[in-house]
Amino acid sequence: MISSTYIHIPFCEKICHYCDFTKFFYEEKMADQYLQALAKEMSFYLENKKHPMRTIFVGGGTPTALNLTQLEYLLTIIDQNIDVSSVLEYTFEANPGDLNQDKIKLLQSYGVNRISMGVQVFDDHMLENLGRLHRVKDVDQNLNHLLKYGIQNISIDLMYGLPNQTLDNFNDSIEQALAYDLPHYSSYSLQIEPKTIFYQRYQKGKLHKPPEEEEAKMFELLIEKMKQSGKLQYEISNFAEPGYESQHNLAYWNNQHYYGFGAGASGYLPGKRLINLRPFPAYVKEANLSGQPVLHTETIGKKEQIEEELFLGLRKRTGVNKAQFKHKYHWKIADVYGQQIAELVERGWLEETDDHIRMTEHGQLFGNEVFQRFLLDELDFDN
Repeated sequence: MISSTYIHIPFCEKICHYCDFTKFFYEEKMADQYLQALAKEMSFYLENKKHPMRTIFVGGGTPTALNLTQLEYLLTIIDQNIDVSSVLEYTFEANPGDLNQDKIKLLQSYGVNRISMGVQVFDDHMLENLGRLHRVKDVDQNLNHLLKYGIQNISIDLMYGLPNQTLDNFNDSIEQALAYDLPHYSSYSLQIEPKTIFYQRYQKGKLHKPPEEEEAKMFELLIEKMKQSGKLQYEISNFAEPGYESQHNLAYWNNQHYYGFGAGASGYLPGKRLINLRPFPAYVKEANLSGQPVLHTETIGKKEQIEEELFLGLRKRTGVNKAQFKHKYHWKIADVYGQQIAELVERGWLEETDDHIRMTEHGQLFGNEVFQRFLLDELDFDN
């Protein structure tokens, strides 16, 4: 059974300089057209039957950039297709400054019980350089409003490796974030992605990231600060108090199936991955026409499943469970990856117990190199 759903709302009041997600400038008419197309797509797959679901994640873009009427229409679409009463974790992404009290009350009334807030950095000058609209004071205001209306499961996103960011700068942001004593924090290093303003500046030599050694120190500082505050690292980039780990993201890292709705969204169904059309006109047209605005369907055989089990599972601090791997794929993990595991243990990047394999704390600094070692040759895993 598919028990998780991701819904993409691509609208933003302003496009951040580093962002390469599917996004469009918010215009009221465009947003109305998009939501109507989204309703067609969701009803095609879910048939307006209130499916039981464990997690819902509404991301973007900025879902809270929608006006109040549009936001209620979106919540109604979701309510028509998913039994919200069965949902353990119902998350909306939000930008500080977008969440007024009316929107918070509306979200809470429709069962939303978790907010993921894109703060990025507690420094107004850096926020401006990132192309963010909000300022530090907006974070404080929005958090107070959320708590007032009983939404306590809140996550903050932070970024590091930003242009002109020092270790001390990042330390200040971590300390200001932790001062709120929230149950969940995520933190990611800046990636320079094509088709972004930062990429254009980088190509012209006008954008300078901190050196890799400095980024590594920032990551190590992050782990240490979170540990001191009782926020346990349960995935490379995510930290939580026990019981507040993101259940939706754990569905991804546990290589479970999920629906993906909206422009550019990716869904993972049994045996296949569906990637939706990204351009606004193409998505809206095809969703309205057929309910299946799919750009590309990728077949996922046992080989690909096993690779992804390792790529995703090793992101978790618990790593990959050997017994669960054997139950799922009918192969011992040592029979498939014995040589790779031994080599990575020797390098100090992986550790192995009777029950699990997992990355060491040091190995996390070389995550991409670790993951690449688990690409398989073309072998017959279907027998």
